[in-house]
Amino acid sequence: MHGLECGLGLNYTWIIESSVMIELPLLHKTKLPKTFTDVVYLTNRQHIPKGIKRLLQQKKLSQSVVPFNAFPELRKKTHLIGTVIIDAEDSNSFEYQEIGHIIQSLEQDNIGVIVLTHRVQRPVRSFSLSPTKTSFSVPASIDAISPDELWIQISVNLAFRKKSSGISARPSVPASKLGLSGTNKLAEQLKMTGSLVENLTEQLRMAGMVQRDFLPSQLPEHPSVDWATTFLPAEWVSGDLYNIDQLDDDHIGFYIVDAVGHGMPAALLTIFVKQAMRLKEMQDGEANILPPSEVMSRLNTKMAQEKFSGYQFATCCYCLINTKTNELTYARAGHPYPILVRPGQPIMQLEARGSLLGVFEQAEYPEECIQLEPGDKLVLYSDGAEPFIGNFFDKEGFVFFDEFKALIDAPIVDMLDRFVTLTKTKKIDPGSFDDITMVGMQIKPDTGA
Repeated sequence: MHGLECGLGLNYTWIIESSVMIELPLLHKTKLPKTFTDVVYLTNRQHIPKGIKRLLQQKKLSQSVVPFNAFPELRKKTHLIGTVIIDAEDSNSFEYQEIGHIIQSLEQDNIGVIVLTHRVQRPVRSFSLSPTKTSFSVPASIDAISPDELWIQISVNLAFRKKSSGISARPSVPASKLGLSGTNKLAEQLKMTGSLVENLTEQLRMAGMVQRDFLPSQLPEHPSVDWATTFLPAEWVSGDLYNIDQLDDDHIGFYIVDAVGHGMPAALLTIFVKQAMRLKEMQDGEANILPPSEVMSRLNTKMAQEKFSGYQFATCCYCLINTKTNELTYARAGHPYPILVRPGQPIMQLEARGSLLGVFEQAEYPEECIQLEPGDKLVLYSDGAEPFIGNFFDKEGFVFFDEFKALIDAPIVDMLDRFVTLTKTKKIDPGSFDDITMVGMQIKPDTGA
């Protein structure tokens, strides 16, 4: 079984892969719950994962198997449900939409959901039930999640259910047979789990605050260059990182790093990147500023040598500006292209080749150079911002949205402020929400090269 997770509000939807099955009685013989049931197994198949079946039996959880076509009736009995397991194996895109509606309906009643699927599709930028063209497939692995981990997931759902509705999730086996002397052992376990969840939430909040300490406390002040930034994590912690560093009197280096994925693993990777990324080095007592291509190459080598587990890769765009000449040199590693806004001209992307960081140790990151002019604005952004910026089409290429183009005439600080407002007002696919980070700079219009 392989586990991935995504949180919706206070309820958690867990995606688990299943492969070993045992047969169940015919579905039409299954009866809807008449008393409180810890786990309802919702399916169109006459099977249940063997490991799940064994786990529920071992943990003495009451259970019921219900077909999908009985969900409208089940919907009337949500007050009797602790958590729901949905068997979505081999479902098509239409069925995934129906499953999405079921999940939404259950979560409206504060019921956590576990979805079983044969093969998980996870988009690079976000997580969704239906696969996309930009998705990669997570291979099967029976070691990816243990029964104990699955039990924790079920317990978390039950704990949230109990906390939100005051329901005490009791096992179907009488307490006398469990030797509990009337004590609800499961309820005690769920109480401990609820405390653990609250503690974990607080730890994630604190981790997010610590992560922000790795960001610049203030932006460089320069007579010819203005700076602006936006940092909007999708969760408590972020898989994005940015930095703006005054390297010497005439050079400022700035970058955005976006760890593939999100949550705590991605956040931990950004901390590694922060420590591993070197923009200059000391030689004979003097600071030697490294060119962007070398910065990228060295970082990639360090990440590849670490051999991170769990698909720990990252994208990055690093730019180096000479504030005396306004010459910009940049290198890119699988990251969205920087956006150049030049007064009186169409918006353009600054293209450069370069693969993901941490994949191939010998990868090359050629750098490009452009002469900036007074009034020019440059924007770096993580791919979480892309749904608000534009979209790529096979024939037209990347097309900027009108809402974004309406922002570009404003000074860089106002432009990014208005972009934040746009992220709050524009409706996009919930599956597209991800960490949003932007770094913007502008050569002051009244300053020459």
